[in-house]
Amino acid sequence: MTVVLDDRIEMAEIDDLSLDEMFERLEEAFPEGFKIEIIEGAVFVSPQRRTHGQIIRKICRQLEDQFGEDAEIDVDMRIDFPGYLNGFCPDIIKVVDGAEPNDDDRFAPHDIELTVEVISRKTAHNDYGPKKALYARAGIPVYLIADPYTGKCHAFGGPDGDTYENEMTVKFGDPLNLKPLGLDFTLSTEKFPRD
Repeated sequence: MTVVLDDRIEMAEIDDLSLDEMFERLEEAFPEGFKIEIIEGAVFVSPQRRTHGQIIRKICRQLEDQFGEDAEIDVDMRIDFPGYLNGFCPDIIKVVDGAEPNDDDRFAPHDIELTVEVISRKTAHNDYGPKKALYARAGIPVYLIADPYTGKCHAFGGPDGDTYENEMTVKFGDPLNLKPLGLDFTLSTEKFPRD
């Protein structure tokens, strides 16, 4: 994709923009198929890969099978987190039963009971670092990372400050029982592709 110099100059003037204004401009600049997130004021744009999409689809199907087709299970939906300019679009969220979106049609972090991120090579440091810390700080009960590069799933539970007290890891192919972390769900990773 080519970015015109005028676009770069306009994008460089984002210091005075709100999170909503930043997303609006970024969504105009990038075509569909790119995931846009703002993490602590830094903008991350990454193309969606086939492996990434396959894992997301497999997890969503299992969540719907477990919790029903009326469960609020969303993909790439923006959630604004506390702190300086934190607008994340988790790969998957499962919202608590009965939660309602706000006037901007977005859920609040306290409405989320499960967040899932599928690792992309260039933004992995965010999923394992600042996003994990902010998910814990926001009190999201269970955070799951599926990493097609290492062939492992990591689940975190028991948010406490900027960390999670509990962690479970399985290799792709093994089931991941999230019940000890507080979510009555066992994820089958048997058919997860690797990169």
